[in-house]
Amino acid sequence: MSEASLLKQALRAVMSGQARASADMHRPAWHLAPPVGLLNDPNGFIQHDGRYHLFYQWNPLACAHGAKFWGHWSSADLVHWRHEPVALVPTEAYESHGCYSGSAVSDHGTLTLVYTGNVKYPDGTRTAFQCLARENERGEFDKSGPVLPLPDGYSGHVRDPKVWQHNGLWYMVLGAQDINLHGKVLLLRSADLTRWEVVGEIAGSGLNGLGDFGYMWECPDLFSLGETDVLICCPQGLAAQSERYLNTFQAGYFTGRLDHQTGAFPHGEFTELDLGFEFYAPQTTLSDDGRRLLFGWMGIPDGDEFYQPTVQQGWIHTMTCPRELTLHDGKIYQQPARELQQLRGEEQRWQGMADEAPHWNVSQAELLIQTSTPFSAELGGVLTLQWDGERLALSRRNLRSGELEHRYWRGELRELRLLCDHSSVEIFINQGAAVMSSRYFPTQPAHIRLMGQESMALCHWPLSDCVIE
Repeated sequence: MSEASLLKQALRAVMSGQARASADMHRPAWHLAPPVGLLNDPNGFIQHDGRYHLFYQWNPLACAHGAKFWGHWSSADLVHWRHEPVALVPTEAYESHGCYSGSAVSDHGTLTLVYTGNVKYPDGTRTAFQCLARENERGEFDKSGPVLPLPDGYSGHVRDPKVWQHNGLWYMVLGAQDINLHGKVLLLRSADLTRWEVVGEIAGSGLNGLGDFGYMWECPDLFSLGETDVLICCPQGLAAQSERYLNTFQAGYFTGRLDHQTGAFPHGEFTELDLGFEFYAPQTTLSDDGRRLLFGWMGIPDGDEFYQPTVQQGWIHTMTCPRELTLHDGKIYQQPARELQQLRGEEQRWQGMADEAPHWNVSQAELLIQTSTPFSAELGGVLTLQWDGERLALSRRNLRSGELEHRYWRGELRELRLLCDHSSVEIFINQGAAVMSSRYFPTQPAHIRLMGQESMALCHWPLSDCVIE
């Protein structure tokens, strides 16, 4: 189908479906969500010429994982956003089954996208091309086509390039599956973004002391926090354990030190980035003021996602809030980006026994809970948070089966910061030492009910709408 035809179909989908999607009681007030259709991975997150750009995997034609477009938002402050022209439409032979995930760089001042062209063949096989597109004077993107075919020794599952510059050269990490069906991360190098050489495998199943560690690693991202290099990745195929690896696929990180010349990356253990029900495919960027910022997809690619009630309203999934990353004692801490404080309304404080706490509205709110003693909290009557003094448990009923499901964190609790929207909550534990992000679908307006015999201190802010123009 031609680009003009696909764009006409997308425009019809938006025009006919946006009113219904916007009226949905579960529609977020301040998280980014698709106008219609399905959103998944954040792509091309960058601050360019003083403005943030966030691209996203988008199927405007259905709430399904079909041939993906790249949607595009931009913002001066991470709070006020505007829609930009659709960046990529899957019209060429080398991207016939979707413009898959990738990143953005500034190349001699030109905003340049590096993405995966996904191709599936009638016999069930597939291949992938890494492709370029450059911004023109109209804010649209002109495709340059493939710059890297499928590397030898790998299946058709090679995707999600994340590109950065180091000592005058371009580097790329790629998620991959080798021909023995082991997940890997590849490192490549280029002088000009168009001719790439494979440096080697820097991490993966069977490498760096890991045993069998999944059949595919998606969405790699490599960056520095101080003197430490961090590799974020999404291994698929990890066996669930009693209290971790409980989602269908995982998103986490390794820390180490990359030798850019040889590709050696000795690293520590794998740590999950988020312990909630929905978090995947995160991507970071370095802001002009030196912060490492992250967006994640508040979703998981599995069958249960399509039981979410928003599908009936013609849209599905949101981004997380933007987060600031720091490293303490070798562990990543995540905090809501400071810009989000612009959304706060009038502050309310309370202190006393949990059973007597006010039932504040948390439809769109920030709530700080300071306590170390046992308590439980019920959000909107459908999501429960329980702290027993040793373990924090987040619980809800599975939308498909109706059975209770749980996610866990262990440690010494001091405080919880809850960032709530109409169908999501992001729980920052002990100033970001851990996070639990989850979608949930309460009747609106949602209130919080706290229970317990011990004292706690609370602080509550209503949050205003994020502006999307």
